[in-house]
Amino acid sequence: MILLWGVEDDAPLALVREELERRSAPLLFLCQTKSLKYHIETRFGRTVCGCIEGPGTRVRLEQIGAAYIRPHDFRKFPEFAGKHPESIAWRHVSTFDDILVSWSELTGALVLNRPSAMASNNSKPFQSRLIQETGFHVPDTLLTTDPRAALEFASGQTPVIYKSISGVRSIVRRLSLRRRKALDDVAWCPTQFQQWIEGTDYRVHVVGSKLFACRILSDADDYRYDAACMEPAELPREIMLRCLQLSERFNLPLAGIDLRLSTGGEWFCFEVNPSPAYSCFETASGNQISAAIADLLVEADRRAPSPEETRPRFSAETWTMAFPAKG
Repeated sequence: MILLWGVEDDAPLALVREELERRSAPLLFLCQTKSLKYHIETRFGRTVCGCIEGPGTRVRLEQIGAAYIRPHDFRKFPEFAGKHPESIAWRHVSTFDDILVSWSELTGALVLNRPSAMASNNSKPFQSRLIQETGFHVPDTLLTTDPRAALEFASGQTPVIYKSISGVRSIVRRLSLRRRKALDDVAWCPTQFQQWIEGTDYRVHVVGSKLFACRILSDADDYRYDAACMEPAELPREIMLRCLQLSERFNLPLAGIDLRLSTGGEWFCFEVNPSPAYSCFETASGNQISAAIADLLVEADRRAPSPEETRPRFSAETWTMAFPAKG
């Protein structure tokens, strides 16, 4: 059984769902906006077991051999606008999500991707240090709340960009003369400043042992907010191997890697995205990323051990989580 967890209108999840249905793969799609209709119970011990029950559905967790998860913050769903955190509905969905996250961390099934593996994206400076270990260049970087340090860094680099240090998407912008006058604001918000690298952007998606690369043609500081032209591309073998090493280094069977080939011929890596919204790249470039994800899930499910052989990823005493309580 293959588990998909997220929301129905999430394009990456929807594309994989279509591919799995085309293959007639055994599939359980859990939509977060409908969590109130489901009961989940999980037992962690010598084995990982439990079940999910809902309208017309009862699936043993031991049956799940692969999962693709893209959970959202349920607090932002319209269904929960105005609901109190102590309400039964709020507690139900919050606990349901916590149990499923715990299962995805501990299960022996293939999970794209485990929450612990995605944590590195919450600190861009930390991630950059790991990226360097694979041989990629990274831009000169300053993380600071000191306006004077920011101005000194900007004066020594031409030009400079600035962006958020967290895993939350932010718009990359060049530091203009007008924005330099507002550098005092960094005293209230840690900000990342980086050397601007002139060159061509590439996005690489790693799916298991497969790589899909596309070249991005754009004059914008941040091509994600521009009508960029994308086309499939081939990378040098050495760069492909480095991308696979990054995927393995971060324990991410599915990853989106942002590269730039500088005008001087050097390969820079800016980020390894642990939950890539690959759909726009697939549509624009024709790279069959969703099909590769579906193949990976189907193969992992086929090779999954029987429930009797399933073991948790970490040793732990037996404990049980369930919500809502029955009886």
